[in-house]
Amino acid sequence: MSTITWDTHALDELTADFRGPLVHPGEPSYDELRKVWNGSIDRRPALIARCTGVADIRSALTFARRTGLPVAVRGGGHSFPGHSTCDGGILLDMAPLKGIRVDPVRRTARAQAGVLLGELDRETQAFGLATPAGIVTHTGLAGLTLGGGIGWLMRKYGLTIDNLLSADVVTAEGELLTASEDSNADLFWGIRGGGGNFGIVTEFEFQLHPVGPIVYAGPVAWPIEQSPELMRFYRDWITDVPDELTTAVIHRWLPALPTIPSELHGRRVVMVVASYAGTCEDGERVIAPLKAFAPPLLDLCTERPFVTLQSMLDLSFPHGRWYYMRACDVAELTDEVIDIAVERGLAIDGPFTSYPIFHLGGAISRVPADRTAFGGRADGHTFNFVGATLGAEGFEHQREWFRNSWRAIEPHQIGAYINFLGDEGPDRIRSAYGPATYDRLQDLKRKYDPNNLFHLNQNIPPH
Repeated sequence: MSTITWDTHALDELTADFRGPLVHPGEPSYDELRKVWNGSIDRRPALIARCTGVADIRSALTFARRTGLPVAVRGGGHSFPGHSTCDGGILLDMAPLKGIRVDPVRRTARAQAGVLLGELDRETQAFGLATPAGIVTHTGLAGLTLGGGIGWLMRKYGLTIDNLLSADVVTAEGELLTASEDSNADLFWGIRGGGGNFGIVTEFEFQLHPVGPIVYAGPVAWPIEQSPELMRFYRDWITDVPDELTTAVIHRWLPALPTIPSELHGRRVVMVVASYAGTCEDGERVIAPLKAFAPPLLDLCTERPFVTLQSMLDLSFPHGRWYYMRACDVAELTDEVIDIAVERGLAIDGPFTSYPIFHLGGAISRVPADRTAFGGRADGHTFNFVGATLGAEGFEHQREWFRNSWRAIEPHQIGAYINFLGDEGPDRIRSAYGPATYDRLQDLKRKYDPNNLFHLNQNIPPH
């Protein structure tokens, strides 16, 4: 990285005013703090500002405006294309902001910008409550929420944004606003699906629901050769399942985990991960037809703590692996789409590469399309192709699997989940939102961030 020159007076002012640590290149903690979840992202910020509150965020933004440095914002660092870091800019690290407050009477929770999904679940489950939030517990709550938030409760209780009651937002000019249905309603509309384009959310308020602490959930797996029959059965079975049931079909090699018999490690499988947001008795009854499809190779769908369900995929997507991803939504699982899904599953030739197909609908589809900025309310399924390796070796080979998979499914895509997008250009972002929503987002961007300070994201430039 070339040497960064900046206004030393501005840096002196920031240093005097900033309460959290300011970490520069060469300092002992720098290399560890600049890392993000995706190991293929190797970027070097000029400065890492570890924010301890709103005052720190405002000071860091003032510094960025004066120096012209690019601004990256990191909650959990899970941005697939690495938007939560930068080269030669200032990284605003929200990790120190870990406050969570649960109100079990009102069934609400307030959580700060550095909270991870598992940390929120731990606090809310102490009262048998939860809000829909993701599938990997070390994901950052902020990024997940701002992009929409799919998860194991979504068909019953909606997306994460459908349970967002309010948010505190620091704008590009350093103004602190509360966004809700009753206050700055246009901003509230935009942050529910529009990503980090309009400001830095410092605290979220969520609606909670009675969930767990024990749920009926888990994966059921069959040999991958049974994928054609399984997927056609699955398509018919989910047509009339209750909203309490959220499922995903996954093609992959079975990982070497303690919960999986050693003789099955490395077996190529097609699995259905099921989660029932209701009583365990009802869940067992509803999922019984899936288990009866054919004798499974592995059946781990049973009663388990909700927090165990939430962390079930953590070891399959750890920090530091090299990931390459792309995603799209499809309207339905037609025979042609199923044939593509099967063929791409059979073509997987790496132990860490996989792709889930999430079943949408339910509560997601009943929210009016114009109520939030999220696109794809009426879509049927989300495909998420994930090519992964331990490091650089073999990475390009897995990317080729990914490219072939994308070419096959692209004619059937009708949109995309914004949190699953890579660096794919403005046309892809526009198509994910649709023209009307995208234009409205551009108007909002012009109002709250006319100079596009917050551009390291799935960027929506101002009109």
